[in-house]
Amino acid sequence: MTFKHIFVCGAAFTLATSAAIGQTANETDRKDFTLIYAGQVIDVPGQKPKSNQTIIIHDGKIIAIEDGFVTDDKAVILDHRDMFFLPGLIDSHVHLRGDRDSGKPDDDVRLEAEDVALQAAAHARTTLMAGFTAVQDVGGPNAIFALRRAINKGLVPGPHIKAAGSAISATGGHGDVHGFKDDILKMMESETICDGVADCRRAVRRAVKNGADVIKVTATGGVLSNTNAGTGQQLMDDELEAIVQTATSMGRKVTAHAHDKGGIEAALRAGIQSIEHGSFMDKETARLFKQKGAVLVPTVLAGKTVEKWAQDPDTFLPPNSVKKALEVGPVMQDMARLAYENGVTIAFGTDSGVSKHGDNAEEFIYLTRAGMSEMEAIEAATTVAAKHIGLDNVIGTLEPGKFADLIAVDGDPLSNISELQDVDFVMKGGVVYKTP
Repeated sequence: MTFKHIFVCGAAFTLATSAAIGQTANETDRKDFTLIYAGQVIDVPGQKPKSNQTIIIHDGKIIAIEDGFVTDDKAVILDHRDMFFLPGLIDSHVHLRGDRDSGKPDDDVRLEAEDVALQAAAHARTTLMAGFTAVQDVGGPNAIFALRRAINKGLVPGPHIKAAGSAISATGGHGDVHGFKDDILKMMESETICDGVADCRRAVRRAVKNGADVIKVTATGGVLSNTNAGTGQQLMDDELEAIVQTATSMGRKVTAHAHDKGGIEAALRAGIQSIEHGSFMDKETARLFKQKGAVLVPTVLAGKTVEKWAQDPDTFLPPNSVKKALEVGPVMQDMARLAYENGVTIAFGTDSGVSKHGDNAEEFIYLTRAGMSEMEAIEAATTVAAKHIGLDNVIGTLEPGKFADLIAVDGDPLSNISELQDVDFVMKGGVVYKTP
């Protein structure tokens, strides 16, 4: 069947209106269509791959996927019939502003906002080239909103970004600044640090005003904050409830950094829709996840990374963080297994910025070690993550009408998930960013 015949019969384009087809299907316009010849395709993760398919793309979106290799001398043809295609990957937990390789411990007091934005832009490109066409950035300076705008305008390459900006955190807790003299601490303090119900309501409204797509809260202590406050609950129950109520009133979901069992459960009871890390959850916690319909983003890669840092005799981590890293890191893999075995919904997320940007796909290894099949791990990074970050209407599958965000590898990721650590082809919105 030729591309022209598809237009004549009209059967392939059940999603598009006939009027729209007629406007774009003439001989001179077909050069605006891209045909990708794909040897194997997972169009909807969770369903069986299809062989020898043509992916038809127009105006940055999927128009159809047809059996066989459609021919047309007017359209752009990308012949990758020896490759395995699937939807662009989604990382639900990143921090694009920096990482240990490109940053330094004193970056917070040394760099201007412009430095942070440019550094984040470099990491966004690296992330895209690794096959992640969408991310949720859950905590960092407001430069992330400038990067989001620049990517949306096509000024710089990068994934779709859902961003939280500065996290809602308790004074002296994880997310606040530590380790400097008092006048510097006051200069660096975020405007979303809060104490008490009224102040936490204010902080949520401030985050939304700044541009937050999602509200990030630090319900418990964290590893990398230079304080010996531990990893237990820090925002109190009434504060968490006020945060959720205020965010809901302003059309935002809330996700919570939470390690300690008590803090995780307090966040879930308050109505927070997802938990980042979840390190010390147990079966009782898993039941609460299911009862609330909440999502876990386990970030095992982050746990492995901080554990490795803490074990280095020349570590850059301060003693407070070393202690917490040695407590949290070793439990993360077992936590992910417990969550999976107890039916908790898991969305893919890495905490990249702790781990190195571009190494995001290493998380797939840990998800499969937790018991997931290769297909289930791919679902966690596509359909599940797309729904989690609120973009399932436009990404996550290769269905007609969605953005043409797709990647390809030389091997079969369903038999060897590590194939996704070496993505060979990347397209986002119909634009090819990487090709063999």
